[in-house]
Amino acid sequence: MANTITYELDGKLYINMTNRCSNSCNFCVRNGKDEFRGYYLWLDKEPTVNEVIAALGDVATYKEAVFCGFGEPLYRYNDVISVAKYLKEKGIKTRINTNGQALLITGENIVDRIAPYIDTINISLNEVTAEEYNKLCHPVFGEVAYYSLLDFARCCVGKIKRVILSIVDVIGEDKIEKAQKIAQDIGAELRVRKYE
Repeated sequence: MANTITYELDGKLYINMTNRCSNSCNFCVRNGKDEFRGYYLWLDKEPTVNEVIAALGDVATYKEAVFCGFGEPLYRYNDVISVAKYLKEKGIKTRINTNGQALLITGENIVDRIAPYIDTINISLNEVTAEEYNKLCHPVFGEVAYYSLLDFARCCVGKIKRVILSIVDVIGEDKIEKAQKIAQDIGAELRVRKYE
């Protein structure tokens, strides 16, 4: 089954709009897999905004809609805005899960454009130094990607209601403490995710 545009996890509706990503993370769930928790998330083609909205169904039953699939949603930030605007009109909370490289991907600061339609942004910090991030995530932009994601997080604070930096629990207690300090200095929350 190809082109799964939406899927449900824990009472939340997830939206899979692209397979493009500027990272190739060692731990990514798409490494060697065609599916995630029973959902086939590789796309034959990127869905149009109308196709995404048609796939949403009865959104009123969900606690939250999350832009997150087998790719970086902010490659399609204009389309994310269109879909998020539709969701907000329906009274649904919205979240973007992102690698935080939007400033590099788009070549501009898009935060003011997305902020009116997004309640939460979850930025994958993943590591606590640019060097370690580069080794783990292999960004196409090189080490500048790490600094750019921190800049993006700073841009989001005060504009988007909830800004979260996330890391995976396997990095160890010392790094978790350093990540907590990074998040605190930016004014964001830290979320420690379990490795899947």
